[in-house]
Amino acid sequence: MGNFFTATSVFTFLACLLLGCLYAWFLYGTNKNLAKNLKYCLGAFRIVVITLIAYLLFAPLVKRISYHPEKPIIVLANDNSISVAEIEPIGFNKQKYQQDLKRLVDRLSEKYEVKTYSFSDSVKSGLDFSGKGKLSNASALVDRLNDELLNRNVGAVIMASDGIFNRGGNPLYEINKIKAPIYTIAMGDTIAKRDVLIANVNYNNLVYLDNEFTLAIQIQAYESKGETIQISVAENGTKVKEQNVNIDAASFVKEVQVKLKANKIGIQKYTVSVSGLKNEITTKNNTQTIFVEVIDARQKVLLAAAAPHPDIAAFKQAIELNKHYEVTVALADELNSIDPNKYGLAILYQLPGYSNVSIPLIDKLQKTKISLFYVVGAQTSLYTLGQFQNVVSFGKSTGSLQEIFPYPEPNFTAFNLNPITLKQLDDYDPLQVLFAKMSINGNYSAVLNQRIGKVKTQTPLWFFAEDNGRKLGFLIGEGIWKWKLEEAKDEQAFPLVNELISKTVQYLAVKDDKRKFKVYSSKNTYEENENVVLNATLYNDAYEPINTPDVKVQVKNANGKIFNYTFSKFGVTYRLDIGNLPQGNYTYLASTTLGNKNYTASGAFYINALIAEYQQTTANHQLLYTIAQQTNGKMVMPANLLSIADELEKSGQVKTISYEDRKYEELISIKWLFALILVLLSTEWFLRKRNGEV
Repeated sequence: MGNFFTATSVFTFLACLLLGCLYAWFLYGTNKNLAKNLKYCLGAFRIVVITLIAYLLFAPLVKRISYHPEKPIIVLANDNSISVAEIEPIGFNKQKYQQDLKRLVDRLSEKYEVKTYSFSDSVKSGLDFSGKGKLSNASALVDRLNDELLNRNVGAVIMASDGIFNRGGNPLYEINKIKAPIYTIAMGDTIAKRDVLIANVNYNNLVYLDNEFTLAIQIQAYESKGETIQISVAENGTKVKEQNVNIDAASFVKEVQVKLKANKIGIQKYTVSVSGLKNEITTKNNTQTIFVEVIDARQKVLLAAAAPHPDIAAFKQAIELNKHYEVTVALADELNSIDPNKYGLAILYQLPGYSNVSIPLIDKLQKTKISLFYVVGAQTSLYTLGQFQNVVSFGKSTGSLQEIFPYPEPNFTAFNLNPITLKQLDDYDPLQVLFAKMSINGNYSAVLNQRIGKVKTQTPLWFFAEDNGRKLGFLIGEGIWKWKLEEAKDEQAFPLVNELISKTVQYLAVKDDKRKFKVYSSKNTYEENENVVLNATLYNDAYEPINTPDVKVQVKNANGKIFNYTFSKFGVTYRLDIGNLPQGNYTYLASTTLGNKNYTASGAFYINALIAEYQQTTANHQLLYTIAQQTNGKMVMPANLLSIADELEKSGQVKTISYEDRKYEELISIKWLFALILVLLSTEWFLRKRNGEV
């Protein structure tokens, strides 16, 4: 259907018609050779042709309206999760149900457009009755339908499910996205069956070596009153805990706390089990396997001194407030037996001193790359100190002591300190050091500067620097124990000394990761239905990321089976999507070659088994009924599912919709107008030639 004329185009057409009439009058109005009727005929031809040609030059738009009927879409979605497939009510005929569902699709297809889906932990097109879905997510189904059928004529949604949805949001809050009635087919059994299960295990998946941790095990039991069950926990296959639980109710829930100790570094497998019952509906929910990563995060800190001093106790107490650090105090002759390779940081309190007792230890430390924190005091040999590092040097000392007060450096950014609490420094006693001129080579970062009397200098008191790639820290002055004493006088005082020492140790003990080849998993723990993703980065000598060479990786499961993969190049890095893996503990070893150097990197991850579908076996038909009622649909039992076709027809809600399609086209695109002009011009030419006109 077309609409050629609008209010504006009428005047344009009249002007073109006037032009056509004038042209025809000049051509035929004074002609004496043609018969009168023939002149009128030829004049009419010319008027029409000129009018059309002139009108086409203005290229008017033509509105075309067309109507397209769209058949209603009926969505049929089948819950393909384990709970639907394995928990069946008495008298349920699985084969008949599947045949009836396909018959319903065929019957509905005669009048409607039918789209079928299967949903569980994912949503797929078509009907799938395998019952292998590890989860049931109705919200994902609603989102899929909303994405694919937005603004389409959705007449109704038919959903076959047991109402057990263990992933995604509550479908009651999602169904308003679908503007159509929902008919539910109530699967599963609402009668509680005899069953005992592990509903959940709460735990920390990262614990520290030699620490205790707790498993909070939630036990549920149905129709098992009077029974006694046994809970057991096995560590890497060896039973470590066992406990009896009496079931004293028909519907029984209890949380059992089990304490374990982390004795071994690495990923440890713990299997939590409850003993089965006679005639239990399923035993697949009686066991749950978890993985806990045990790490030795405690770094050892060496606190070395030539003789006892109150400052040493202040340092030790402050450091040990953080359970991740373990302090070893070595004095005098004990220094010679120290192995510095065991430590991540060494605090040299007034070392090197005037005696040679610390020289062997400092020589050993020079051969390592561990960070050092020098506390310089009255017993420090300033000359010898300058021999062991290249950052700080001192001029000749007069032997007299100098008092130094602290004040904060406002531009310090290596770690955070509260500016308000730093004001406490104004009330602290001064530290003491030998009077000598101090020089600093290279860059440094100061936490505190020196105040001599009332003069604030730019000379650092507590600062950090680097010496040939080694982190160094310096505290110029002894007597920090007086600062702690000052804090103890005021109950409202913030423990600033502890914070300064703790953050200093943390800053110096953290090792910079200078590895040129790094491989890491996107997560330490994956669910059974999640894709395992590994990432890798390779650096050249300028420490720029590159991905020129190939990177290969071997993934090994707990049984020793090896899977070989090659990383994909992703930007300037590498990425590998392994996909889903079965439950268990996995290790990986990646390798590559850059130039003539070979690089390797290793790691581990673990996959948790999904047992959510076995943790609730009683169907929730009330939820299905509510969904149907809220959307003007209806809930039916599987035996009556074919009645849905009649219900849809009786409801009158499923109707064909006609969509109006409006298009505006240029008149010049209408081909039959050119044909008309050609016919008129040809006929006019023929009649003129026949009557002797040129």
